[in-house]
Amino acid sequence: MTNTTFTPRVFSGMQPSGGLTLGNYLGALKRYVEMQDQGGFETIYCMVDLHAITTWQDPADLRAKTRELAAGYIAAGIDYEKSILINQSAVPEHAQLGWVFNCVARMGWMQRMTQFKDKAGKNAQNASLGLFAYPALMAADILIYHATHVPVGEDQKQHLELTRDIAAKFNHDYGVDFFPITEPVIEGVATRVMSLRDGSKKMSKSDPSDASRINMTDDADTIAKKIRKAKTDPDALPSEAKGLENRPEARNLVNIYAALGDMTVEQVLAEYGGAQFGTFKPALADLAVSKLAPISGEMARLMDDIPEIDRILARGAEQARTITAPILKKTYEIVGMVGA
Repeated sequence: MTNTTFTPRVFSGMQPSGGLTLGNYLGALKRYVEMQDQGGFETIYCMVDLHAITTWQDPADLRAKTRELAAGYIAAGIDYEKSILINQSAVPEHAQLGWVFNCVARMGWMQRMTQFKDKAGKNAQNASLGLFAYPALMAADILIYHATHVPVGEDQKQHLELTRDIAAKFNHDYGVDFFPITEPVIEGVATRVMSLRDGSKKMSKSDPSDASRINMTDDADTIAKKIRKAKTDPDALPSEAKGLENRPEARNLVNIYAALGDMTVEQVLAEYGGAQFGTFKPALADLAVSKLAPISGEMARLMDDIPEIDRILARGAEQARTITAPILKKTYEIVGMVGA
């Protein structure tokens, strides 16, 4: 087995499920942009529309949500001159490598995936085969680019461990050093943004109260109003982080300020420790508006020009296939496909 050096390459993606929130921005999009701009990596970002159809989707809605998510990526700062931006289904090598990995992954591995249990619930026998098998496709999404690093949330760590297991088993079974053992990248103070109405619950687009979240399509006035009305407690902000324990709403707002301002929690509290929320919330509202309103404005502009979004995605698919086609061809050769 030879020792292979892999190009430092980042891959990550999001499902086009509609309704981008501040949680999506701070937990994923902002980090994507930072990894793009820090240099040292090739960066590939994806709308995983094949994953979306593991549960039934209205076709027109899926197309609209995929384009809306693409608009969110671009408006947040993903630069298609620096990164490759694709929708998954436009690059067929994802699904083709996914089949190979279906044959590498073991049933026992898949049955341990907690997300399938959570999503299928008691009705597992009626869940789609795709919902059960999609972690193997997720591994293919990553490894079809020989991606070395993947920014992920805590809830996806298990799937990345499966990706590493599949790569290691493929390499072992065929006596090669072909697929990298991908590293997860989990960082940032606000990777888990909580509801503005209940600091114990994650910010979610499915919450019936629109006041519980900041949508990436909200305008400046709406963003400011939601922060001013966010639930808090009667006490002043503490001067150090341990004072936020058992104060979930206060902790959430401080975390959001830190993440938007590229600060640590300690830096925020050094500035605002002792302040009441009547002082802190207007400052947070000003910061949020300055960071988020330009994104919502650009998203609106892009959604008024669907052909531009489609051009960007078509270009991304062409760029992606210069990487994926040779990797799939070599995979097929290793496995023994005639004519690969």
